Amino acid sequence: MSFARIVNKRAIYLLGGVAAGTVGAAGLASSDVRGSFFNGNNNNPKYNGGRWWKGLAGTSAAAAPGLRVAEVEKGKTPEDFQQVYNAIAKKLIDDDEYDGYIGYGPVLLRLSWHASGTWDKNDNSGGSYGGTYRFPKETNDPSNKGLQNAKAFLEPIYEQFPWISHGDLYTLGGVTALQEMQGPKVPWRPGRVDLPEDATPENGRLPDAEQGADYVRNFFQRFGFTDQEVVALIGAHALGKTHMANSGYEGPWGAATNTFSNEFFVNLLNEQWKAEKTEAGNTQYNSPSGFMMMPTDFSLREDNEYSKYVKKYAEDQGAFFEDFKNAYKKLIENGIEFPEGTPTIVFKTLDEQEQ
Repeated sequence: MSFARIVNKRAIYLLGGVAAGTVGAAGLASSDVRGSFFNGNNNNPKYNGGRWWKGLAGTSAAAAPGLRVAEVEKGKTPEDFQQVYNAIAKKLIDDDEYDGYIGYGPVLLRLSWHASGTWDKNDNSGGSYGGTYRFPKETNDPSNKGLQNAKAFLEPIYEQFPWISHGDLYTLGGVTALQEMQGPKVPWRPGRVDLPEDATPENGRLPDAEQGADYVRNFFQRFGFTDQEVVALIGAHALGKTHMANSGYEGPWGAATNTFSNEFFVNLLNEQWKAEKTEAGNTQYNSPSGFMMMPTDFSLREDNEYSKYVKKYAEDQGAFFEDFKNAYKKLIENGIEFPEGTPTIVFKTLDEQEQ
């Protein structure tokens, strides 16, 4: 049975429990909790910059400073990586009760985002290449609160396939989750190399969900992303939900929290939104349907440039899937030089392998 086949069971559970709206902040450690607009986790709203990684082993003398060159795990073929994909996908089915039957799919996708979202084009530091999320400094970044669950999910996969780098594992986990949740196929390339702990970027590189469109646009300039790519990426908020104890926000963006779709954009345009304060003191937009939006989400429909793409994706799910696929691939590959001959792998879902 594939992950997609258990969606209906989960949807029934979610539709029965979503309408309660915002709930109390059990276990909330502070009244000043800010969320990342990619997973609703705690976040330091200041970007503090980062160090320039020097001395990468395996890089030629002629390479530019800070260049990260992909090195595919020796002797491994696309079939080996398909086996890793399959192990992750099967574990998604086995552990489907997580987070009220939402499952681990959304949090795996967000781990891949956060492991990649520390990249800075100015000095090529951070990003998915070095797999530095495995180190305490990045794991314990307040922006990453809640992602330890995704890390724990992947630990037995790493034990089963100890030859894979952590950067490859984190990004492959995101690709697997996306495809098994009925999202687009993402061409994926291996070759990230585990870097030492001192390559870990400084905390504070992940975004603040309390901000508006100007902040969002400025933040994504660090990645070299266009307005279209920004809106497409944020559309992943169709998945999962926010948690008060992690982020100071509470609730889902829509009903189908474990099925990738354009529902985020449809809801953003069509729900009746009301700005309210959460128990953490954050602004959250709530709808009578029991859905929520963070300020950065809501700003997409208010900004003249962003709103064009919101409307486009609300009307055309196929266009959203195509643009998300391309933007997500760019995100998880930022800062990496893939030599000629590096395989590009399009994984088969579990359903496709059973046909």
